[in-house]
Amino acid sequence: MKKPLFILVGPTAVGKTEISIKLAKVFKSEIISADSMLVYKYMDIGTAKPTPKEMDGVRHHLIDVVNPDEEFSVALFREKAVKHIDDLISSNKLPIVAGGTGLYINSLTYALDFTETISDWDYRNSLLDMAKEKGNAYVHNMLKAVDIDSFNRLHENDLKRIIRALEVYKYTGKTITEVQIGSRKKAIDYDLCMIGLISDRQKLYEKINKRVDIMLEKGLVNEVKSLLDMGYTKDLTSMQGLGYKEIISFLEGEYSFEEAVYRLKQSTRHFAKRQLTWFRREERIHWVNVDEYEDTDSIVQNIAHHVAGKLS
Repeated sequence: MKKPLFILVGPTAVGKTEISIKLAKVFKSEIISADSMLVYKYMDIGTAKPTPKEMDGVRHHLIDVVNPDEEFSVALFREKAVKHIDDLISSNKLPIVAGGTGLYINSLTYALDFTETISDWDYRNSLLDMAKEKGNAYVHNMLKAVDIDSFNRLHENDLKRIIRALEVYKYTGKTITEVQIGSRKKAIDYDLCMIGLISDRQKLYEKINKRVDIMLEKGLVNEVKSLLDMGYTKDLTSMQGLGYKEIISFLEGEYSFEEAVYRLKQSTRHFAKRQLTWFRREERIHWVNVDEYEDTDSIVQNIAHHVAGKLS
């Protein structure tokens, strides 16, 4: 008998946090976060991490698990998430996974191969030497000709991931995304119910803009300053996250405050668009348009009914 698993996905700012918490209360369960930024400690405002008040007594997993300078891979997420899922099922609770990181979700819903052994240290070191001699931007630009998606997705200082993308392309002739998607098979471990939240694009963009304004009011600039004072540098994967890289550029004088805010809102809108593109590839998702409901409770009631019917 397959294990039941409920997954809630959707773009940033669509309302996943509030809805997932209310659903967890309906099902008397707990939430496993599938957000690659929420794993970092001390990064609360820029990640829109739910506060204890917002959690409303619902236990959350895979939030605040590593320091900003520590690695946290997709494979590690899957390992930890599967353990939490099994623990919840053993306690007769419905596991609820909620988040917007596509690879994290795919690691649970597809039999991804994490034993990939493409590893050419000579090539990696040559690229590192090239970056030292000619600058990160030079190596970053090498992606343009072979993997425009990774070029657009990765900041020039995210050298580790840039090199990995180039390495994968060198040995497969495919982009890293193509390899990840092409090698996956649907997982058979779970009886899945996947819900995706969507909203009218313009309404979603307005929510994103408002959300950024709220982050700034809550003290995003001071949060970034504090992280830098703690010794966390801008080249870290965590510090390349939305909200952090833009504010760092402002603090370093590269952008004015207004320009940094504009770029943050723009980048977040682009990010939401990429999330939707990613999730729309998944035919198992049942989409719920949040604009069609009067309030959040109505959305929760509809989703709860669907989940109960699907997993009963």
